[in-house]
Amino acid sequence: QVQLVESGGGLVQAGGSLRLSCAASGRTFSSYYMDYMGWFRQAPGKERELVAAVSWRGTSTTYADSVKGRFTISRDNAKNTVYLQMNSLKPEDTAVYYCAAQPLGKAYYDYWGQGTQVTVTV
Repeated sequence: QVQLVESGGGLVQAGGSLRLSCAASGRTFSSYYMDYMGWFRQAPGKERELVAAVSWRGTSTTYADSVKGRFTISRDNAKNTVYLQMNSLKPEDTAVYYCAAQPLGKAYYDYWGQGTQVTVTV
């Protein structure tokens, strides 16, 4: 089993910053078995969308167009932790943010955290 625990969400004014953290643990979690770690978000009435993803063993990253230049995903393999630095936040960034893990050999994210709320006010 793999457990993902997010933290760092909260309430912030537009233009502000937040850093989300996702700590991974579990008997089967290992950098040898994980391919990508991603951050998703879901706003009320909208579908869940991929915000950013990072290769667990390389340097590959990907971002949604809406967050490019404002958000940065990074990882600390020694701590089994993935971060999402969010700058220049906008009200439209308001959503529940989820951390997810995609194992090697799978084309989808198989493990999910419980989510953390991010609210951006005008």
